Amino acid sequence: MILDRQPIVAELLGKSIEVQKQLGYFHTLREICQQPSTWLRTCALLKGHVAAMKRSFANIRSLTLTGSGSSEYAGDCVRMPLQNELGIVAQAVAGGALLLHGSKALAPGRPGLMVSLARSGDSPESAGVLNLMLRAEPEIRQVVLTCNDAGSLARTYRDNPRVLVIALDQETNDRGLVMTSSFTNLVLAARFAGLLDQEARYESLCEQLSATASQFISSHISDISKIGRKEFNRAVFLGSGSRFAAARECALKMLEMTAGRVSTMCESYLGVRHGPMSFIHKDTLIVCFLSSDPTLRAYESDLMRELDQKELGLLKVVIGESIPAKILRKDDLGLECDGLRQIGDENAPVIDVIAGQLLAFFRCMAEGLRPDSPSEGNVINRVVQTFALHSPMS
Repeated sequence: MILDRQPIVAELLGKSIEVQKQLGYFHTLREICQQPSTWLRTCALLKGHVAAMKRSFANIRSLTLTGSGSSEYAGDCVRMPLQNELGIVAQAVAGGALLLHGSKALAPGRPGLMVSLARSGDSPESAGVLNLMLRAEPEIRQVVLTCNDAGSLARTYRDNPRVLVIALDQETNDRGLVMTSSFTNLVLAARFAGLLDQEARYESLCEQLSATASQFISSHISDISKIGRKEFNRAVFLGSGSRFAAARECALKMLEMTAGRVSTMCESYLGVRHGPMSFIHKDTLIVCFLSSDPTLRAYESDLMRELDQKELGLLKVVIGESIPAKILRKDDLGLECDGLRQIGDENAPVIDVIAGQLLAFFRCMAEGLRPDSPSEGNVINRVVQTFALHSPMS
């Protein structure tokens, strides 16, 4: 479907596999575009673990979602809906914060549950954090969601009676440098925790998201590719609630895939007034995730009009459903996404992130970099290199 309607994709994927690998985008473009179909497989897989997950979540009084980098942001995408659905304190805590501060970084409330999110499960923090928590917090149960069944995290703890390990389909274990399929599938896997007694609703949500994302890619990938070729040196991503977490991930994707050539920032719509607005120059792309909630949309629209009045930014890219024409300037781009209102803001991050991934991909290509390995000189790696883990001092 995408190939039929989008010449830019037909051109890129029409080249031989050898040429695609030489140009360095063979894995990443596929891993971005395959996401809607992988979400359905993740849904089916998680439903197969519902009994074990119910045992892990039974009667907990606090929930911690942890990971490092993008994996932390994946937890942040679902923290708010899980807190509201489970009726307990839920927090997203960086793996590094747990290594440094241990139990001090955790919310009170026991028994508790910690969900570790990891693409490879081979980064130093992954096993280090889990090992530390198993020793320090006997009243906190452990769930691991990983995209790599053969990774250190899965292999080490698969047979531990205190740890439930769930490995997603191997196809979600991205081979490109940056997390794409892995990110959104980890989000949807964690999202199931709030709907353990509503399997049909979870399945319906995943089907809606898959259909909506497919349509979004098919309709807008060409427009996004043109934006990626614009002359911008900075990018700002704005979102509210769970969609602010998506903005965090999108900012990281643009930074990673341009090897830092494009400076990025993420903020909430209300937060950007408190100093960060000074980041927005004439060469700044502003990406706005527009809420479907009337009150949130009113605040967001006010901020966008303020940016226009101050003539800030190169142009805005607004992503939402039924985007009002009055919030778009002459050169702005509105990317309509039918179905977002029904899906709800709390479930929209996976759609938002696809937009950010595609934008970063095409900007990477425009910079003459290789999306599968954009980091010049291997400044960053697919798996964070080993570093020393220090035991807490008594």
